[in-house]
Amino acid sequence: MSIHPEDHRGQPDGGMAALAERLCNAPLQLRGRLPWSSNATFLVEVEPGPPGPGEGPGASELLAVYKPEAGERPLWDFPAGLWRREVAAYELSEHLGWHLVPPTVSRRDGPLGAGSVQLWVEADFEQHYFTLLEDPATHAALRRMALFDVVANNADRKAGHCLHGPGGRIWGIDHGVCFHAAPKLRTVIWDFAGEAIEPELIEDLTPLSRGELPAGLELLLDDEEVRAVVHRARGLCRRRLYPAPTGEFPYPWPLI
Repeated sequence: MSIHPEDHRGQPDGGMAALAERLCNAPLQLRGRLPWSSNATFLVEVEPGPPGPGEGPGASELLAVYKPEAGERPLWDFPAGLWRREVAAYELSEHLGWHLVPPTVSRRDGPLGAGSVQLWVEADFEQHYFTLLEDPATHAALRRMALFDVVANNADRKAGHCLHGPGGRIWGIDHGVCFHAAPKLRTVIWDFAGEAIEPELIEDLTPLSRGELPAGLELLLDDEEVRAVVHRARGLCRRRLYPAPTGEFPYPWPLI
């Protein structure tokens, strides 16, 4: 299914909320395993239901990406349950009003047990961050993505995790290794380093910097991780600059 929600910074996205509701409640059918994933990741079909707001004929057919905890490889620095971080990334993106992450929900009743379910986006998979950067029309979304990754402490923002979706909308996916309390930012999005953060994005970040959290974040992350989210938002609002690479490993590998 192709999705064409409105992408207004800071405004509620009713279409996304309706799709998230569908993902939460509709039965799921396994379609197959997705290749090239480090963890077991599956394409699922969401059982058809009545078309939601703004959906035309055929829009009731939904595909989604299902990441069960049972398919995760153990990591030394992140606890089991990486799927919770996928959900937390969506909640953070919606809380900021940036709508960068496809609707992502928790499902305890998935075909292989508890995990995350994220709307499948029909994207141009020949495009990635480095090709998108060539088009100035993408820069506003990529700037938000850069700040989002700082706040979420994304340890693995590869170029291929930036999708070019219908209508030119930019999406960010694969957030299972985010939100660690210790600094772990590894990303390809350093092209805006040292530039001033736009005042409207500071405005979006300010409530979070004051401790206004996304609903349910404290159920998905531990207390130290939640406090770190607020601390990172506060740092951006104080410095008001896009950060530059620091540390020994500021880039993920492979880059794409």
